[in-house]
Formats: sequence, structure tokens, C-alpha cells
Amino acid sequence: MLSFRPLPAVLLLGLTLLTGSLVAKEARPAYLGAIVIDAADGRVLFDDRADTVSPPASMTKLMTFAVVHDKLASGALTPEAPVTVTADDSKIGGTQVWLKQGEVFPVDDLLYAMMIQSGNDTAHALARTAGGSPAAFVELMNAKARELGLAHTTFRTPHGLPPANRRTADGDLTTPRDFATLSRWLLQHTDVTKYTGVRQRKFGEGRRAADRVIAMTNHNHLLGKVAGVDGLKTGFTNGAGYCLAATAERGGRRIIVVVMGSPDSKTRDLKVMELLERGFASAPAVLPAAPRPALPAPSAVAQPGGMPTVKTDKSPPPPASAGETSTAGDPALTFRVIPPTKKP
Repeated sequence: MLSFRPLPAVLLLGLTLLTGSLVAKEARPAYLGAIVIDAADGRVLFDDRADTVSPPASMTKLMTFAVVHDKLASGALTPEAPVTVTADDSKIGGTQVWLKQGEVFPVDDLLYAMMIQSGNDTAHALARTAGGSPAAFVELMNAKARELGLAHTTFRTPHGLPPANRRTADGDLTTPRDFATLSRWLLQHTDVTKYTGVRQRKFGEGRRAADRVIAMTNHNHLLGKVAGVDGLKTGFTNGAGYCLAATAERGGRRIIVVVMGSPDSKTRDLKVMELLERGFASAPAVLPAAPRPALPAPSAVAQPGGMPTVKTDKSPPPPASAGETSTAGDPALTFRVIPPTKKP
């Protein structure tokens, strides 16, 4: 008869913890919240906990782009305007293009670096330049959020880094639904995909020594891999998880997907790919037809014998040519009559 010796308590505890962690990992949801909308009319095609409030991380830079765009549109800034890097710009940390105090770059170069490389230093430099100070710029970001009706969004930074105290409530906060609205506005009113659709670009070429030129690679892994994808912005911090506001256009139709709080980048990307396909598989928006021009009012014309006839300004249709008959008053509909074949 077989007998088994009891396992040591330490080993049992280790197995219990390991099993528990594996179960927890398997049970972890693919996201905290997600939404899919049709960019044409804003119609929601799918949503799951889309009003869950959480940090957007570097997706925050979409609003930074929106406010800088407003400054460009008003003429307060130009794409060629020089921005001189300050010490504060160079000390932001996180993902960056390693700006150094005293360097000078045009606004447009910094926009590319912010949207491709997700440069926190470039976001800070743009905010300082466009708003007068980062704090004043953040006020403009929140004003824009109110203008767009982003009811559950509050910005504290132009870059999305967590606060020094690491308290989530003290940092940038939003929802998938709010960021879908922001993404739709950007696609309708700005040239955001000019920047977000670029997979690779060099930063500092011609302005830095060759060994300091940055070969930027877009953090959006769906670019060039998923049909039609040309944006928009990824985000990650420990508190936010992995986030992505994505968009793709196929056959003249554009879909927007926002996923927030995924446990890892692979899970996030696979879920966004799935939701994009689900969006394109749904029925497209039915937009109202353009109104037809009104026909001129008919006028009565007296004829001999006192009986009026109705006359309009519309000319009668031209006589049908040989082999054709035309429907009355509608030259768009024409039928060809094939004459009978003569028997030999």
C-alpha cells in the first residue's frame, strides 16, 4: 500500500501563493474600460465600463496637442516658431528625446517628438511656450475639456506622468468615453494623423551632433500592421496600466477605439485589434441626404379660349435620338431600345 508523507508547511504555503497568483493573473480583465465609436456621427458601437475613471498616462498628450493646435489655428503660434529649451524642460523624466537646456527646436519638431516618441520633455516645452507656463497651459487643457463636454476628465499635467505623491486622485483622470470624444474632435478639426501616423522619424537631425540624433519609433504597434491604422496615442504608467486611443480608416469609413487599464501591451493591442474589426463589421452610419433644390413655382398662362395651362421654367426634355426613349422629364433615366433583327 502506497503512503504519502505530508508536505512541509512552507512548501504548501508557496504552492498556495503561486496557484493564487496564477488564478489572479488569468482572472484579470483585458481592460478597465473600453469603447468603440463611429467617427462620422459619434455613434457608440460598443462600450464596456466606458465611464470608468482612471489615469490616461501619455494619452494626455492628445489634449496637449489639441490646445497647441488651437494656438496654431489662432496665429498665436506658428509651426516654425523657435522654442528654446529650459532647465525645467530637460528635467521632466520618463520617456523623452533628451532635450538639453539652450537647444532650440521649432514647434513642429516638438509636436512630432511628442506624438511619436511620447516625449515628456517636449510636451513640457510646448506647454510652457503655448501657455506661458505649464500651470497656465493645464488650465487651457481643462477649459478645452469643458468645451468638448468631457464631464469626467481633469488634467494636472501636459504629459501624463503621475504626481510625485503617486496618489491617483491627484493626477490626470479621464474615461474611455471622454477620450473617444476628444479623439473624434481631433480627427475632425486638426491634422493629428500627420503626426500620429508616422512610424519612424529622426529628431534633432541638422540641429544636434550626429551621436545625439534620436531615431524615434512610434509606440503604437498597430501602425503598419493593422489595415488603416494611423493613430492615435498610447499611454502607460504603473497606476494607469496600458492604454491606447486608436483609429483606422477603411473605404472612407473611420472607427475610433479607446481601451484603458490593460494589464500589458500585448493584451491591450489584441483587444484594440478585435474591437476595430468589430467596429468595421457593424453597420455604417446613415448620414442625411443633401436637400434637393426646390423647383420653381408653376405659373398659369392664358390660352385662346380662356383655358389656362400650367407652365414651368423647366424646359421639355429633348427628343429621344434614334434607338433611345427617354423617361418624361428625367434625363437621368434612359433606356436603349434594341431594334428587332431582320431575318435573312
